Amino acid sequence: MIQNQTYLNVADNSGAKKIMCIRILGSGNPYFASIGDIIIGVVKDATPNMIVKRSDVIKAVIVRTKKTLKRSDGMNIRFDDNAVVIINDDNNPKGTRVFGPIARELRDKNFLKIISLAQEVV
Repeated sequence: MIQNQTYLNVADNSGAKKIMCIRILGSGNPYFASIGDIIIGVVKDATPNMIVKRSDVIKAVIVRTKKTLKRSDGMNIRFDDNAVVIINDDNNPKGTRVFGPIARELRDKNFLKIISLAQEVV
């Protein structure tokens, strides 16, 4: 569960390393977001000379959370960190690579480009 002021790792090569959530957009709950929800965040740490700079306001989709996610088949899934992938207005990722495992629930929410770029889908 991600809420405002939460720091998240960035799981792509767009140039940002850490972002802070400032608004939750794509969720039924306006206070908490989970895997597959869209947030607006501000870049707090970035690599120099890349697409995304420090203090840029960006849209991102949550791909990993520490909070346990219960699936309909009875399986529980949990990750070691909270991570996002930075997206543009068309819900396509800004980076060309996605690092680390990605939850399968993104496929249900039509983030197929992120699924295809991911190294591992759990």
